[in-house]
Amino acid sequence: MNLPTIITATVIFGIVAAIIIVGIRNRKKGKSSCGCGCSGCALSGTCHSKK
Repeated sequence: MNLPTIITATVIFGIVAAIIIVGIRNRKKGKSSCGCGCSGCALSGTCHSKK
């Protein structure tokens, strides 16, 4: 492999890792991932289940 390919793969991996980390943190804080209201969502019970 050449250097540009390695750099591009590293940048893409970093972006994907950052997206996953932000999603996990938001999930732990109880934030919704879709950004829309829960009234019309079929999975509203899953996102905001009572503990």
